[in-house]
Amino acid sequence: MGGRGSPRAPRGRVRDAALAGGALLVVPVSSLKSLTAASAEPWTATAFSWTLILLACGALYFGRRYPVTVAAFVLVTTAVYYVTSVHDGGLMIAVIAALYLVAAAGRLQAAVVLAALTVICTGTGTLLGNKDVNGVALFMLTGWVVAMVALGWVRYSRLAYLREAERVAAGEERLRIARELHDVVGHHLSLINVQAGTSLHRFHRDPAQGEAALAAIKESSREALRDLRATLGVLRQADEEAPTAPAPGLDRIGELIGSARSAGLTVHSRLAGAADAPTEVGLAAYRIVQESLTNVSRHASAAEVTVSVEHGQGELRIEVADDGPGQAVSPGAPGSGLDGMRERARALGGELTAGPGPGGGFLVRARLPYPAPSRNGAPVR
Repeated sequence: MGGRGSPRAPRGRVRDAALAGGALLVVPVSSLKSLTAASAEPWTATAFSWTLILLACGALYFGRRYPVTVAAFVLVTTAVYYVTSVHDGGLMIAVIAALYLVAAAGRLQAAVVLAALTVICTGTGTLLGNKDVNGVALFMLTGWVVAMVALGWVRYSRLAYLREAERVAAGEERLRIARELHDVVGHHLSLINVQAGTSLHRFHRDPAQGEAALAAIKESSREALRDLRATLGVLRQADEEAPTAPAPGLDRIGELIGSARSAGLTVHSRLAGAADAPTEVGLAAYRIVQESLTNVSRHASAAEVTVSVEHGQGELRIEVADDGPGQAVSPGAPGSGLDGMRERARALGGELTAGPGPGGGFLVRARLPYPAPSRNGAPVR
């Protein structure tokens, strides 16, 4: 992998010009005999032959944009050249290059047909008495033609595979961002909704509690904006500054619990997160707890909740239980809600279960494994 100073292969029109220029350099050199040797044909025939050489080689400049048309033109021009000229130049190089361009464009059938015509026409010329091309030369030409068509098709297949891989990666990234946005927006808006309802209900009877609820709304909206900036930072333009806010992790689960309490939930916590847990594990744990508390505030806002995050042997164990009605929470669209939590756990090699608890209410349990660091800092798997 080269750095910025590494040479790069030519692209676009520069690459087209390089191919045509290379052919215009190699083929005329191989045909200089028609100019330097004693003339065996009229000068008009020699001029016509060189015109055909320039046309065939120059047409390669358009080969990437019109591969089949250019290859057919080069093949016809080359056939006319070998029929009308008494000199055997290297114009067949242009034909082989054109066949490669056809196959590299994904037109395999057209490349095979043109390659077959090339071999058939050359073989016919040999049978009609062209002593410049014998059986060995014909066999070698066939090998070159087949090899160039195969190389062109391999290149096309490789590029198609890379495009598909990029498409899949882009789809996975969109799903990841959508899951992050769902967790952030869903959690904070649910808390704001609960807090706003509390404020409206108590404002006239207990202005102090109403004012506290409004302050909690302000804090929740501030947290929502901070999380949204961090999440949407991956969509920034290349010339924008990178986001400075770190991804939420284990150290911010206490903030989640504080926000839930300010929304009126009674939350008990046992937090013993692993300090050496990787960032992705901390983020997954944070989102699982966040989504669980969001579901409680939506479906059982009067419930008492117990949040437990404990460090095990090479894994993080999370449990969020409430004593609410225990109804199943709608998983919603794919990639959100309970499905999103399960996907986060599976992506890390863990598991997540969610459903009615043994004593009523709703219970979410997750196990997130991660490699324990060795003494030299390298992970032990």
